[in-house]
Amino acid sequence: MCGITGIYAFNLLGRMSMINLASATEKLAHRGPDFQNAYHDENVGLGHRRLSVIDTSPAGHQPMCDPSERYWLIFNGEVYNYREIRKELEESGVQFRNQTDTEVVLNLLIRDGEKALEKFNGFFSLAFYDRKEGNLLLAIDRFGIKPLYYYRDGDRFLFSSEMYSLVQYGLEKEIDYEALYFYLQLNYIPGPLTMLKGVSRMMPGQLLSVNQDKYEIETWYQPKVKTWEGDYESAMEATREVLGKSVERRLVSDVPLGAFLSGGLDSSVVSLLATREKEDLNTFSVCFSEEKYFDESDYSDLVAKHIGSHHHRFDLTQRKFEENVESILNSIGEPFADSSAIAYYLLSRETRGVSTVALSGDGADELFGGYNKHLAWSRIKSSPLANLAAIGASPFMYLLPASRSGAFFNKVRQGRRYAKAASLSSKERYWYMASLTKQKKAKSLLSDQSVEKISHEVYQSHKQRYLELLDKRGLNGFLSADQALVLPWDMLVKADRMSMAHGLEVRVPFLDHELVELANSMPEDYKVMGNQRKRILYDAYRDDLPPELYQRPKKGFEVPLLSWLKNSGIRYELAKLTDEKFLADQGIFDPKKVKKITRSLKSSSPSDNHARAWAILVFQWWWRRVMG
Repeated sequence: MCGITGIYAFNLLGRMSMINLASATEKLAHRGPDFQNAYHDENVGLGHRRLSVIDTSPAGHQPMCDPSERYWLIFNGEVYNYREIRKELEESGVQFRNQTDTEVVLNLLIRDGEKALEKFNGFFSLAFYDRKEGNLLLAIDRFGIKPLYYYRDGDRFLFSSEMYSLVQYGLEKEIDYEALYFYLQLNYIPGPLTMLKGVSRMMPGQLLSVNQDKYEIETWYQPKVKTWEGDYESAMEATREVLGKSVERRLVSDVPLGAFLSGGLDSSVVSLLATREKEDLNTFSVCFSEEKYFDESDYSDLVAKHIGSHHHRFDLTQRKFEENVESILNSIGEPFADSSAIAYYLLSRETRGVSTVALSGDGADELFGGYNKHLAWSRIKSSPLANLAAIGASPFMYLLPASRSGAFFNKVRQGRRYAKAASLSSKERYWYMASLTKQKKAKSLLSDQSVEKISHEVYQSHKQRYLELLDKRGLNGFLSADQALVLPWDMLVKADRMSMAHGLEVRVPFLDHELVELANSMPEDYKVMGNQRKRILYDAYRDDLPPELYQRPKKGFEVPLLSWLKNSGIRYELAKLTDEKFLADQGIFDPKKVKKITRSLKSSSPSDNHARAWAILVFQWWWRRVMG
């Protein structure tokens, strides 16, 4: 795992930006703390920060070239089947100089060009340069696990693993108001948009080629849509086989490796399978001793004892939040307000003290239907009388307090959302379920001049990219939309930014493309049936995990954000960055609407306003750091 950046200059003016290559590379130091190096010729510069995982010797340093120095590669990620590919290349006469997967990637790209990407089982972002032909190829993995930002003007093409590195080249910085509008609804930004106009993110399974001022972008991978032809029992067996192989592949490492273990099903299954291949596995979790409603440590302890792992538990208190909040905000990179990133950041930091690599259970919910919204979607489709009852009861639910800070109040909040969702059409329902804030309310948070800068046509075209996946596919269409929207732009962004802030490589066995394609082929009732979410995953490992795991209620990876915003020192920073005069001078938000949100944090029914307040704080912190 590493950080990469680079430049392709089209002319003399573009070549002047080459001086910024070193500083742009240095800004990725946290992603690759072990080594920094760069290559450049007259037109192209490539910078690399290395996190040594496979063949940690200097022979694995990058940028890496072939013996002729015609071909150059910078690579961020891991290819798990590199040994099989290496053997094939050796049989065809290729001689290797080190033991890295990077040299395997380099040589397969030399031989097969972009077709090589289809043979890689892993996750990556890469830049491959043919000095003779002057062609630069960029690519990212099938599901966008590893990010790549890029920018192009008339003089140069720039790219980097992170936005804050990219701006070191000296960009004209302007807010993208469609991205801001999405952000206020979702608490994250769907690609290819970013918060800076002109800066884009590569989409999952995409490749991009640059040659002088010629520029092409295409998709090299799209998930295959098949239909499962066996029965439920054979589907369970296939799940066990493919997931087992996926975990086994992801245990290859020349540095210490462990696993996140929250006590939920997904991380428990991954940890269980890892212990079958690796003795004395280290597992890691967070607990909330001060906020028992959010604490899942009893379950993680139970699973760790059951599978025999060496378990490390870290207590996340209000004080630790206060001590680390500035570092967390600085590590976010661009506005991203999923508050579970706070816990992910601190879990990654503590894990890095023991392991350099960690397995996680990310992706299972989007594959197998693990969220409350998936269950709600299924119920709405199958229970019209229950929908009418919920809609009829909704006025009474609005008389009760609603928040995420207690079981009863959270049920009220969920009940309100269910009733609203039941009253909408399928596409409107999906967007409502995916959003934290409704479109109208999100727009009301903006100043009049900001609203005028939103292009309705651009906004709708990006939104439709995800909604069109719902067409005629029921719950599986919903899951396809989540795999395209929530997974790459929320869950994987969180995992990448928060882990790489500490130079920790996180691997996601559920996102092996063979498992994704298997899950997507299954009927929806294999995933959600009655009150059971992730049905096939639960049944496949029912005899292997503690029975208590099957009796617990579904709980997301949440943090006591409302309590922290009300009671910790960060409330002063929030007050400063949402001060009415500051907001009026800034001109982006409506000061009165923002103030209403921050004041509601002290009310008995804050609903989701603590998450909206956090989103505004994250944006303002970023704006002051990057734009101010």
